[in-house]
Amino acid sequence: MCVGKFESLDGKGVPTSKFESLDGKGVPTSKFEGPVRRELLTGMFERLVRRGVLTGRQLQDYAKECETSGKYPEEVLLEKGVPRHEILFCLSEYYGYPFIEYDEGTVVSQKMLRRFEIPELRSKLFVPLSSDGDSVDAIVRDPVDPSVRELIENTTGARKINYLIALPSDIIKIIDNSLDLNPGFPLSAGRTPLAKVRTFLAERRSMLACYRTSFARGRTGLAFIRTGVSFITIALLFLRIFGIGYLTILECLLLAAGIVTAVDGLLWYVPARKTGKRVIDCSSTRPTWGTTVLEVCNPGDNPVFRRTSPVEGAAELRDDWCGLSPVMRRRFLAGDRTDLAEERTALASYRTAMARARTGLAFARTGISFIGIGIAFFRQFASGPWSIFDASLIAIGIAMAAEGFYWYVPGRKAGIIGFESVRKAEDDSGIWDFIFPPAHREKGPGRVMPCPPPVGPSHAPGIWATTGLALERTVLADRRNIMARLRTIMARSRTGMAFVRTGMSISAVGMGLLVYFGMGNIFWAVSNILMVGAGIALIADGLYWHLPAERARRQFPYCYADMEISIPDYGRPARRWGRVVFSHDDI
Repeated sequence: MCVGKFESLDGKGVPTSKFESLDGKGVPTSKFEGPVRRELLTGMFERLVRRGVLTGRQLQDYAKECETSGKYPEEVLLEKGVPRHEILFCLSEYYGYPFIEYDEGTVVSQKMLRRFEIPELRSKLFVPLSSDGDSVDAIVRDPVDPSVRELIENTTGARKINYLIALPSDIIKIIDNSLDLNPGFPLSAGRTPLAKVRTFLAERRSMLACYRTSFARGRTGLAFIRTGVSFITIALLFLRIFGIGYLTILECLLLAAGIVTAVDGLLWYVPARKTGKRVIDCSSTRPTWGTTVLEVCNPGDNPVFRRTSPVEGAAELRDDWCGLSPVMRRRFLAGDRTDLAEERTALASYRTAMARARTGLAFARTGISFIGIGIAFFRQFASGPWSIFDASLIAIGIAMAAEGFYWYVPGRKAGIIGFESVRKAEDDSGIWDFIFPPAHREKGPGRVMPCPPPVGPSHAPGIWATTGLALERTVLADRRNIMARLRTIMARSRTGMAFVRTGMSISAVGMGLLVYFGMGNIFWAVSNILMVGAGIALIADGLYWHLPAERARRQFPYCYADMEISIPDYGRPARRWGRVVFSHDDI
């Protein structure tokens, strides 16, 4: 730091400089008007001429450039190659206050920071550093700006302000660093807001898991219903064939068991049906390697996620990974984990939609059972009072099958889109490819790493310190996404098998009726043939879904043999970490 004295410009010992700042993007700007501003600028940086850093003519030219461009004079001088410390010494000597440079270790009181509006701090270029009773320490660009002094006094009630001079770009960096932001990024890019987004995404995944559990319960209930219908069918068939006699007790027991089982299954299915009517949002944005930020809007019961427009300079900043400070790397990694969490949430949505489709197909199979039984009774027995019951079974079965296939349509769409998203994701690079790309070339954004990773041949393997932990968490998140993609593929396979089972049910009913009753009635024969054809088409569609998913499943090691997990000890190299093995029988 350096301390100087004031030079009087207005006869009262107070410089009369006043600059307007900020262009709305965190970039310092200013406006100068007339020769008075030029004289002020040359007086402020006269020390550069005295020390021979610049000539008087150069200083005049730079002052004129400030007037025409609207840039801050400090930034213009930096662009012209004037050393930072020379500029800071000029400002310190001119204003009579010590200067400070940007440092990640600069601690800003969060209690003080919360008293001010962040856009106001950016526009007026000052940072309330700390408070001690009636005294406030503040980092400013212009300590004689009355609006800054008035704002600090009115907000904090302080009677004394201790100023520290800093360059405009450094003040913006100090503000961003205090908010846990990389330069130029919006407030939503801080690690705390990103953690909030991940929490909302985790909540949505938990909700989708509850949906899938409800659908599984509903499918189990439908199995109860089909079992109950089988009991009821056998009981009624015996009653219609043998009438009332010595089998009546058995018939009554079967009928009662069937009714109880069917009612119990219906009680399991009704909540799943209500869940199925809820809208499942499968939308997802495209990750951009930290050049955009995922935000949450309307936090509450129905949060909405959106992605900001590209942040200016973010791609270039990320390219210089080896030149970033540890905390700046951790901020980028936090954004990567948020993007990975969004992908996992989208994949969970696809799996939930497919689970709903499987539940719908189970409902359709139950309806097909009703239809087959009703048609068989209707054709086997002569017309009479039982015909109303037979027709009711057919009508109920048609309604159930129609509703089941209504659930099938959006599930099929989700399966197609989900499978395509997995294929695209597998073609992209992971976080490990970005940090340690082969031949130092990253495949994702398509840029070349400017320097090799900071790892020497003598370095032992292992991860240390908070940045290493953040990288480790990001790599583990990437691994969870790989497993989520595998689960999505396997869900598609299960859904395909549900298509096959449904197709087999339809074909079996059609073929059974055709074989038993023959071709005597053209109408019924054509109906049976159409049922067989529809079933075969559905079986083919199911195999089309199932076989590619099975091929993809075999490529992953998570489905076979034992699972070995490392027990991390970040104070030791990774090769010395312990291992725990879970056998297939254990899990």
